[in-house]
Amino acid sequence: MNHVAELPSGAKHDAYMKIHESEEFAVLRRKFRAFVLPATVGFMAWYLLYVLLSNYAGDFMSTKLFGNINVALVFGLLQFVSTFLIAWAYSTYANRELDPISTRINDKFIGEGH
Repeated sequence: MNHVAELPSGAKHDAYMKIHESEEFAVLRRKFRAFVLPATVGFMAWYLLYVLLSNYAGDFMSTKLFGNINVALVFGLLQFVSTFLIAWAYSTYANRELDPISTRINDKFIGEGH
């Protein structure tokens, strides 16, 4: 149930500002950033390594590992694997660290009659 949608426009703004200024919300943002920033930097570094190796290390990337499977194909497939691993890790992290805080914020907000 979306209790905020039932509020007049000015009250919505006041409610959002009250939540935004709370210490719990600051903790939620810090915990969110603690996961997202390193994960983003790590993934981008991994992706750029793949792109740079593909452009400048053609001999290495064309090294056959077995059959017609070469290093470039394995690195390309690992991009998909790393994407799914990051999504799984974030989901696990969010369920454990972020959701309890956001639920407390929501319950507190609803409990105050908003």
